[in-house]
Amino acid sequence: MTMDTVVAGRVMTISRNGSEDVEWIRASDGVITDTGSGPTPGDTAHEVLDFGDRVVMPGFVDPHAHLEVSARAGGTMVDVRVPRCSSVEDVLDALRDGLRTGRHGSGWLRAQGNLFFNQKLADKRYPTLQELDSVSPSVPIAVHAGGHTTLLNSAAIELADLGRFSDRTKGSMGGAVIEMGSDGRPTGVVSEVDSLLPIRDADDLDLAAVLTEGAHDLFTRYGVTLVGDISGSVEGVRQLVDLVESGRVPQRLEVFVCAPGTVDFETALRANELIPADARRIRQHGVKVFSDGGYSSKNAATHTAYRSPHAIRPGSRGKVNLDRRQLVNMMRRTADAGLQLAVHANGERAQDVVVMAAEQVRAGMPDAPPTRVEHAGNLLTRPEALDGWRRAGIVPVPQPVFLYNFGDFFPTYLGPVAGSGRFPFRFLHDEGFALAGSSDVYVGAEDRQTNPFFGIWCCLRRQTFLGEIVEPDQAVTLDEALRMHTINAADALGLGGTCGSLEKGKTADLVVLDRDPRTCTVDELLDIQVDHVMVGGRLVHSREGAAVPARQLSQ
Repeated sequence: MTMDTVVAGRVMTISRNGSEDVEWIRASDGVITDTGSGPTPGDTAHEVLDFGDRVVMPGFVDPHAHLEVSARAGGTMVDVRVPRCSSVEDVLDALRDGLRTGRHGSGWLRAQGNLFFNQKLADKRYPTLQELDSVSPSVPIAVHAGGHTTLLNSAAIELADLGRFSDRTKGSMGGAVIEMGSDGRPTGVVSEVDSLLPIRDADDLDLAAVLTEGAHDLFTRYGVTLVGDISGSVEGVRQLVDLVESGRVPQRLEVFVCAPGTVDFETALRANELIPADARRIRQHGVKVFSDGGYSSKNAATHTAYRSPHAIRPGSRGKVNLDRRQLVNMMRRTADAGLQLAVHANGERAQDVVVMAAEQVRAGMPDAPPTRVEHAGNLLTRPEALDGWRRAGIVPVPQPVFLYNFGDFFPTYLGPVAGSGRFPFRFLHDEGFALAGSSDVYVGAEDRQTNPFFGIWCCLRRQTFLGEIVEPDQAVTLDEALRMHTINAADALGLGGTCGSLEKGKTADLVVLDRDPRTCTVDELLDIQVDHVMVGGRLVHSREGAAVPARQLSQ
């Protein structure tokens, strides 16, 4: 910046201790240098951007998202999610339309369905192998029912070589599950193997364009200025380096390299292998590993057995893929590499193993980065587990939006024990955990999943996909929900000292809203529009039709 920028409006600062309104903030070289009630005579030259009576607040932070995978889903896949498709027949019709229009190019025909697709379709089941083959027996088809389970037709099964997954742990991220029919042949339903399927993109795919559009549609227009990105492909990471550094993708990215999924664990430890050390706006923050699978694939490692018919086999409680010894080694090695370990642990049994490992590492390496436990706090049936969380110093990273996505289905899959303890945010806040809100946007995400105000609405309304209100006593306040998506989310990335609130010395990332969330009803939060977005003091997005700020140059 050649001079200071002064942003004026109803500036809602938001901090760990609450929020206060000031009249303006001053940014110099992209950093907030002052806040107060107005520039004084004799100040240095500055440009005033006056947003009038609109609310200005910190940019939103999403500490767990999958930019590349989600952008690819929106840009290359047939959309068969409920409610666009309400039945299996609707899904098949949409796939046929995609085939006719050449959506697959020279590669696979891919589609995205919702998490718990088999529960949300009116038929209460997945499309069968025979039904997918009726769309095409020759073009490989993959319908991604969220991020854990995929439905394949016969052509895709042949290419996938499913026999290599006979050992359920070999090479997979969550313990491969290949469903077999009574005839001993694959049914086409496979889980935890997406990254290992030989899927080909269309030859003419412009990945840079897909990523640029995806970043805008998923994050920029909703005011998300900082993303904790879980990596997709090697090619995707390298493209994002160019796009972020050039400003075509305006967010800052803190990348957790997925191992496996993107590269193996040894490669992921080499922090400059994919992202240059001198990159200014994107860096490798850590490594993400998988200690279990997903609830939708019946493979999250639980204490309670899955109910029939929602079980891989009678008495199944999912699978823990990483034991304590393996996790201790991973935690120590990531710390030695100057990185943070993020462990996917959906089920409470998997979380217990992660916590025991983290406690052991913390005893010997007290200065090591705290271990993030992705999805801890989504289901808590054993409150006594929190004692271990504290001793281990873990960072729980739950997803408020999942309350809407699949809060209905915990009891369906696990029985009455999972009828309480769903997304217990009030309890966790009262127990001293400064929770972060993240989207975990992926294939099959709901339309509004990356909109922080949707996550905030979930924290307050607690309404599921099927309209159930889940444990309303676990709602948090609006201020707490706002912090979950700003300063607390920045803390989950270890960046609370530089991002997430509007304070002196912090990055000038901010959003301008069309109304004040503090005057909205809970349901009106969903209607809030982000008028303008600034990253590092630079205006990077203005909503079409939004009133432009008054500009004044002061000498």
